[in-house]
Amino acid sequence: MPNPRVVNLWPNDCPHNNIKDRAGKPRPLIEIYAPAEKPTRPVPAIVVCPGGGYGTRAPHEGRPFAELFAKHGYVGVVCHYRVSPYRFPAPMADAARAIRVVRSLADELNIDAHKVGIMGFSAGGHLAATTATQPDLHKDEHDDLVDKFPARPNRCILGYPVVSMVTRYHKGSAANLLGADPSEQRRRQFSNELHVTPKNPPTFMFHTADDGPVPVENSLNFAAALTKHKVPYALHVYPHGRHGVGLAGNNEKLKSWTTLLIDWLKGW
Repeated sequence: MPNPRVVNLWPNDCPHNNIKDRAGKPRPLIEIYAPAEKPTRPVPAIVVCPGGGYGTRAPHEGRPFAELFAKHGYVGVVCHYRVSPYRFPAPMADAARAIRVVRSLADELNIDAHKVGIMGFSAGGHLAATTATQPDLHKDEHDDLVDKFPARPNRCILGYPVVSMVTRYHKGSAANLLGADPSEQRRRQFSNELHVTPKNPPTFMFHTADDGPVPVENSLNFAAALTKHKVPYALHVYPHGRHGVGLAGNNEKLKSWTTLLIDWLKGW
């Protein structure tokens, strides 16, 4: 697959560009992977947020999925959002900005601006769920697209996501996002199962029942909240599998999950 188009998330003179996090990219940016054959009509785009406990970004949860989407005729976008030592609102600002930037480039990239989804894994799943559930939780003063494009995605895809920060939550993600020993009130604000509304986009979830670092209750409780508010969703829970499997291409018992995902996206 050709090299992606790289787009800086923030204007050149924005202070958000002066970062030194542990994840290896010099500034917040997105990498755009277009289908090999130019579509005859505008297509959906999916912004992918790799996991890493808000302390890094796992490469195997980024580019491989953007390429997967491009292979199937969508535009895949990897979001290199800020991680530790940057805390909230930095990751949220970057994810919301990524959605807006993609929508702003819709005509240029042959994207349907009304079909922009977000995908996230583990802590990246928390970021995706927060953007889908609470898109206006933070509006960055440096985001000149705030009044032009909404940040709420039209679809949400969550792979073994951190959803809650009050129930069986991943303490490392909470500390990296909110600081040491955040209050219960603060953690409740970032427990996305508590903030679902009928405005949430249709959602696809994948988890394993014996995930240790991020228990499956994160997905189950989010599914229950979606059910309560009559938001369409698909939830696939596999009996066994370690946390962070990504594509799981070499795992005969798990690799079918991406086929289920692509089937779910058909017709969007």
